[in-house]
Amino acid sequence: MTPSWRKPAGMLAIIVLIVVWAGLVVSLSGVVGRWHWLAQLAFYVVAGIVWITPLKPLLRWMETGKWRE
Repeated sequence: MTPSWRKPAGMLAIIVLIVVWAGLVVSLSGVVGRWHWLAQLAFYVVAGIVWITPLKPLLRWMETGKWRE
């Protein structure tokens, strides 16, 4: 049984996704920093959860080789 190249490629894609998303959120910190603290809290909670959304199809692809079921 030969190992699949999808898992290392998927792990690399996840790392790239996290780095790009974190860079985007950090680049907005100057603007967000001027908001009321409750608005900042809401923004960072949403930003901390939203990046997980593209992981489900990516993880499915890593396991099965298909983007959709």
